[in-house]
Formats: sequence, C-alpha cells, structure tokens
Amino acid sequence: MTLEEIHGQEPVPAGHEWMQGAGKALHELLVSAQRRGCLTAGVYESAKLMNVDPDNVAFCLLATDEEDEGDIALQIHFTLIQAFCCENAIDIVRVNDVGKLAAIVGPSEESGEPRDLHCILITNPNEDGWKDPALEKLNSFCEERRNVNDWVPTITLPE
Repeated sequence: MTLEEIHGQEPVPAGHEWMQGAGKALHELLVSAQRRGCLTAGVYESAKLMNVDPDNVAFCLLATDEEDEGDIALQIHFTLIQAFCCENAIDIVRVNDVGKLAAIVGPSEESGEPRDLHCILITNPNEDGWKDPALEKLNSFCEERRNVNDWVPTITLPE
C-alpha cells in the first residue's frame, strides 16, 4: 500500500496539461544533465552521494515498472530516499516506465552495460548552481503538487 492509497489521492491523469509539460521537462532535464555529467544513476550510488554531499543534489527521480512493485527491498530504499529528500528540500518525482527512462539515459558510459535506473539524482555541477529551464519547470511542478498534498508526484515520460 502506498502513501497515496492511504490518503485516498488519485494520481493526476497522464493527459493532464501539467503532466505532459512535466514529462517533457523531465526528458529535457535528463538529456541536459547527462551531457553535463550531472547525473547519478543507481539506488546505491545515489544513497552514497546523498550521504556525502546532500547540498549538491538538485533533483531526485525514482523509477519502477510493474514487476518492481513486489520488490520489498526496493520499496524500503525508496521510502528512505523519499524521507531524505523531504528532509533536505530536494524535489522528487516518480516514473512508472524504466524502459522509456533507459531509452533517454542509455547504458553506462564507462562499461556500456545497462545501469540501475531505479533512482537518478541530478546534481549541481558547481557552487553557483545550475539554472536549467527544465529544472525550474520541474521545481514549479513539484511545488504545485505539494500544495495539493501530492509529495511525490508520478510523471509520465513522453513517447
């Protein structure tokens, strides 16, 4: 059972204008972050980074597929990551299609192997911060969703 189920919240329909704009912004952010070297992928890699340098994390993405829903260990990791993000004022969203995410992010640059995409962090490349229009759109989207008690909104990536 998820927090949304407990509180009786319905996710925003995928056709909703805000949702489509957020999905497009997330796609743009992932491409831009990867190009800049500001993307950390993997539950364990993300946890290590958040432990060492939480002030450098600008955005968090949690991704699952239907087969991941029964993975208790993954759900525990997600709960801990969500709590950490809320405590450190890091915007966080969920995506329910790891396949689309893999198509955007691709394999590991070092080894060419598929990587763990269940958790992706976007970091700031320098102390001045990173002013990316897509990141700003997603920050606004997350703020709007929090105003209606949707603390970890689900975004649908565009085709």
